[in-house]
Amino acid sequence: MNSTTTLNAPQSPQGRSAKADALAPGDIAVGVIIGRASDYFDFFVYGIASVLVFPAVFFPHMPRLEGMLHAFALLSLAFIVRPLGTLVGMEIQRRYGRSFKMTAALFLLGTSTAGMALLPSYQTAGAMAILLLALCRVGQGLAQGGSWDGLPSLLALNAPARRRGWYAMLGQLGAPLGFLVAAGLFAYLWTHLSSNDFLEWGWRYPFFAAFAINVVALFARLRLVVTHEYERELGERELEPCDLEDLIREKGSTVVIGAFAALASYALFHIVTVFPLSWVMLMGSQDVGAFLGMQILGACLAAAAMPLSGLLADRIGRRNTLGSLAVAIGLFSLATPWLLDGGTRGQDLFILFGFVLLGLSYGQAAGAVTSNFPPRLRYTGAALTADLAWLVGAAFAPLVALGLSARYGLVAVTLYLLSAAACTLLALRVNKALAQRD
Repeated sequence: MNSTTTLNAPQSPQGRSAKADALAPGDIAVGVIIGRASDYFDFFVYGIASVLVFPAVFFPHMPRLEGMLHAFALLSLAFIVRPLGTLVGMEIQRRYGRSFKMTAALFLLGTSTAGMALLPSYQTAGAMAILLLALCRVGQGLAQGGSWDGLPSLLALNAPARRRGWYAMLGQLGAPLGFLVAAGLFAYLWTHLSSNDFLEWGWRYPFFAAFAINVVALFARLRLVVTHEYERELGERELEPCDLEDLIREKGSTVVIGAFAALASYALFHIVTVFPLSWVMLMGSQDVGAFLGMQILGACLAAAAMPLSGLLADRIGRRNTLGSLAVAIGLFSLATPWLLDGGTRGQDLFILFGFVLLGLSYGQAAGAVTSNFPPRLRYTGAALTADLAWLVGAAFAPLVALGLSARYGLVAVTLYLLSAAACTLLALRVNKALAQRD
């Protein structure tokens, strides 16, 4: 299907065509950015708390390393159940409509996030506190899967043919924005509260903030997707749930390839955000507040690099961009042990270079191969491809990187990123071969 900014339609009673009333890509991009920024803020609040808070609050009976590894295991739960949340949400949408589905997702996400802020500590409730934290994390994952609104796919279809890379980048801007706010909030609380106050009550404020932001953002998205204009375009673009069996039978290989096509970027996502914070916390090589400040600067650089990724993709193609940056990530991984073991200066350089690479690569990571889906399969196919990409690329990255590095050294991170880069290059090559065959 050709991607255009307007749709051909009959004349309206006022003499204007639906083509004239078609939504501009910029209008759609607003909804995408709002939704993704709130999702990433929530994501990073939990990720940072897994390092700074949860080992002391929920796993105080374990050594700090083991507490972090258990916290990272809980971190992965949301990614594991997210595809299930997507499928359940699709079924709810078929029966009760898009508005009801997103309202249910909003309620579950808000309840799960606010619930975390109210959880008792291990010293108060024992193992029940850990179980409640796990249940809240599962609720977040189900809600995030169920809140799929189809706006990224609509944006891709409505973007001008020569600017698809630019518009693909816009939704990804939510990642550095979400991290910047989350890290800034934790950095402020960490540096302005005593250790006891931070662990007793200070850490709960970011979760209350995440709850408020998610409620506002999801209501904003809900108001967009249930308007006549959005409903019309989503319907005319056939962006509705499809049968899972049809998707697997006709385009199952595309779902798998899409999950691996941006693996290097998704792996780097956690390696420069959550993992280095855990390494600095364990090694005590520099002040945590100062390190968070450096990560905030890195997030600004990532946000600045993302528009460059859009320009690059529009010039050489999105797949070529992803492939080139996978090679760059592989080369960057070779310097990882030297930089992270290089004291404050080396760690700061790791963060700054890593975030620039993340901005360039992650800016084009979403929907790299979803154009291969026919219209009637794109809504469900794009959602499940994104879910599996997160599951394969990012869900276990902090757990694996920290566990292996603590035992075998930082060369394990090099091997992890190299394997991810190799998977990306292989997936892109297979996708190109299948496209040429078709």
